[in-house]
Amino acid sequence: MRPAPTILHLDMDAFYASAEQAAKPSLRGKAVVVGGLGPRGVVATASYEARRLGVHSAMPTAQARRLAPNAAYLVPRFSLYRTVSDQVMELLGRLSPLVEPLSLDEAFVDLEAGGTADDSASARATGEGLRAAIRAVTGLSGSVGLAGSKMLAKIASEEAKPDGLLVIEPGTERDLLAPMSVRILPGVGPATGDHLRRAGMTTVHDLAEAGEAELVRLVGKAHGHGLYRMALGLDDRPVVAERDAKSVSVEDTFDVDLHDRVRVRAEVERLAVRCVERLRAADRSGRTVVLKVRRYDFSTLTRSETLRGPTDDPTVVREAAGRLLESVDTTGGVRLLGVGVTGLADYTQEDLFAQAADARELARRDREHHAPAAEAGAEEPVPEPEADSAEQLAARRWPAGHDVHHEEHGHGWVQGSGIGRVTVRFEEPWSAPGRVLTFQIDDPLLRPADPLPLVREVPDYSSWPASLPKSRSSGAGAAEGGESSP
Repeated sequence: MRPAPTILHLDMDAFYASAEQAAKPSLRGKAVVVGGLGPRGVVATASYEARRLGVHSAMPTAQARRLAPNAAYLVPRFSLYRTVSDQVMELLGRLSPLVEPLSLDEAFVDLEAGGTADDSASARATGEGLRAAIRAVTGLSGSVGLAGSKMLAKIASEEAKPDGLLVIEPGTERDLLAPMSVRILPGVGPATGDHLRRAGMTTVHDLAEAGEAELVRLVGKAHGHGLYRMALGLDDRPVVAERDAKSVSVEDTFDVDLHDRVRVRAEVERLAVRCVERLRAADRSGRTVVLKVRRYDFSTLTRSETLRGPTDDPTVVREAAGRLLESVDTTGGVRLLGVGVTGLADYTQEDLFAQAADARELARRDREHHAPAAEAGAEEPVPEPEADSAEQLAARRWPAGHDVHHEEHGHGWVQGSGIGRVTVRFEEPWSAPGRVLTFQIDDPLLRPADPLPLVREVPDYSSWPASLPKSRSSGAGAAEGGESSP
């Protein structure tokens, strides 16, 4: 534990949904839900307006529609979210060389290592300056927690939401944590929380009073020891700048179970290419290809193949995933497919580029060896893949919420599509709410477009945070918080 609250935790507020509201003037102040829109879709993020109606992340989209039938339901635009995340992370990097990203919208920062804070006053000033900078650069809000440990800084940012800042003064941790639910502690999920509740422990104070021995008896030695330390507010984990990814993967859940083997194979190959794109974007290569298949009955199978060395070749990964698929029984239907690469490295083994051709030749020889003699001239019929409906094709080409450009009407976004038509609202992040027009889905004047920046003119922050005051009167109590305007 540090003697000053110099560990900062930033958590952007309802990040995906807030970015969509900032990009779409007509949705500001309204319920917005971002996620999968099909029958099996899941909510990724809901705006605070939608949360007040009971919608939350990880909820099935079908259930969200029942709770908030008038909300705007949008397909995620990860290119926009990554761009905004890069802007935020660049600001964090100006505060300290020790920045530990947890996701696109969340990170820890060691302010002491960057020399930007050494006491409560300077930490608060830095946190307020960061929130102001984020709003100026991205147009979005973030909540900031400051404490002497990572655990408490994260708890502080959660308590400060939305659009707030909370400082937890060292020495006040136990009093602050005592009345909180045990679920506030890292690693205490629904199952552990329910187990502790049955033992009569619902608050952090209950855990501290129970003692380490009792917690070890209840949840095991490793977890019990850590849980007791957290209940006392103790956490010595450092902020780690480099968090190496252990794997790269992509997966898709299908609205309707896939029964056709050719279609399943095509989807696996498509996912393999997407996986390699992510792998290359991270400047990595991998040695082990993993296939994930969730069948119609929710049973999930994984298969893996380890290559001779690391690769980022799409042909190698695609064909390895295809070979893995051959060992999986998809009879009855497939509801989810995923392709991943593990055993990551920073280099690619050159001779692996020939592996795809080698594998094809081995597969050919294997077929010739095992296949029964066929009649001369006879060919094995190849089944036709399942065809997508016109509605599915339209939704795939014009996803709800995604950007479009019309040669006559300018930039807009898709409100919806169906029955051969696509409805577009024409507006920009800095414009007034725009008008709505409907077109044929094959209108030659309409095309997909890249997202626009959320802020039209980004201010110059090249000298920031040198301009931040290093100390200021804060009047900090045991635990201060609240919203502050940038």
